Amino acid sequence: QCSLTGRWINDLGSNMTIKTVNANGNFKGTYHTAVTATSNEIKKSPLLGTQYLPDQLKKPVFGFTVHWNFSDSITVFTGQCFVDNNGKEVLKTMWLLRSHADKSGDDWKATR
Repeated sequence: QCSLTGRWINDLGSNMTIKTVNANGNFKGTYHTAVTATSNEIKKSPLLGTQYLPDQLKKPVFGFTVHWNFSDSITVFTGQCFVDNNGKEVLKTMWLLRSHADKSGDDWKATR
């Protein structure tokens, strides 16, 4: 079984902590990224998420949003929790980051 609750570290050194997942599958936590495109000081940022059917799936599907405290952007993540062949819990995710755009013509380059 795979549980989202706890501290996670990715391949680049970013880390997040997910607090208890409630009965509806909702959770809160913090994300501290190791990489950024801004020169601002990196700060721990809040995350809000949800997990699909928290008490029925052994490999839960989830999504969460991070509101970066140090830049004018928000990132959404979606993924699934797996247990690898060594019994280690692993999150596989994809993300989409949106930065502020001053005009609609800059819309496309504000999304990564």
